[in-house]
Amino acid sequence: MRDRLLETGKSEGKSRTSHAQVVDELGKAIVSGSFPIGSILPGDSELLQRFKVSRTVLRESMKTLAAKGLVVPRARVGTRVTEKIHWNMFDNEVLNWHFESGVNKEFLLHLYDIRMAFEPFAASLVAKRASREDIELLRSLAAAMAAPHHTSDSLAVADLHFHLAITEASQNPFMRSLGGLIKAALVGMFRMSAPPSTNGFANIADTHMAIVDAIAARDGLSAHKAMEFVIIDGRQHVLEAFEALVEA
Repeated sequence: MRDRLLETGKSEGKSRTSHAQVVDELGKAIVSGSFPIGSILPGDSELLQRFKVSRTVLRESMKTLAAKGLVVPRARVGTRVTEKIHWNMFDNEVLNWHFESGVNKEFLLHLYDIRMAFEPFAASLVAKRASREDIELLRSLAAAMAAPHHTSDSLAVADLHFHLAITEASQNPFMRSLGGLIKAALVGMFRMSAPPSTNGFANIADTHMAIVDAIAARDGLSAHKAMEFVIIDGRQHVLEAFEALVEA
């Protein structure tokens, strides 16, 4: 994909950039509630003036938002913001817009629910399918979490690399497609929490290494349980972070 974009002519560069800008601004406005559910988006003439783009760019932007489930065009009515049940919550941009708009405890806990539904099983698959190289990579990624002087952000990145490597090693394309959801959950957890030295994240390398040890032993059940523990532990940190915000 990146190669194709680099090969695109300069004349198309502005169109792509404009399209992304329109989608991003309207998407964030919808998710944040600036355009409430059930409301009609401004008409084409107003949006064309606002974004200074061509009618083609605006039309393609609306198609993108419709594909994400955020809007639906209505003949002689306009483009209506849909109910949240229609939004594609597995879409990376939709997830990012939620975080930029500010998420609540319920939203983050829902993320942990869905992670619990598939990540432990992914770990059990890796125990059956991982190559020696996969296991060596996972071990090095788990060990990297023990590096000194981690910030919440840098630890989130290290944790993310590990969990994405698990989805890759599962050799299941559907698992791989859920990387954006994992990223949203991990970044949300770490950004809400205190630095790792003060909030219990110091043992994160050990809990993740337990997953690797189970995988190396080809013990799918233990890998499943070890991943469950990691997700439950992360969920607990989210709850503690929200409790601290309430008490502050």
